[in-house]
Amino acid sequence: MSFLISSAFADGVAPAAAAPGGEYIQFLFLGGFVVIFYLMIWRPQAKRAKEQKNLLGNLQKGDEVVTAGGIAGKIVKVTDEFVVLEVSNTVELKVQKSAIAATLLKGTLKAI
Repeated sequence: MSFLISSAFADGVAPAAAAPGGEYIQFLFLGGFVVIFYLMIWRPQAKRAKEQKNLLGNLQKGDEVVTAGGIAGKIVKVTDEFVVLEVSNTVELKVQKSAIAATLLKGTLKAI
């Protein structure tokens, strides 16, 4: 079967010289990727996490909020882990604080 595969013989020519600074170009590309990763992924994610932490830390009774599931309501009671939302006059829901997606301006629920 070896008659189908031709043998490769090394040529006696010396290898071409590397480009000047060629050994450092790899580190330059690696540094570029790290900078791009930081600017496009890590920094915006950290900023969003900080804003969400501030949002959850500043929740008070009377705030109007929207949950991640889309339920809008007014906060009646705030505890360490949970929030009680008044969805209508007779309906109150217990929701984890981490499920709160955004706060609304005062009076938004009346306009809906």
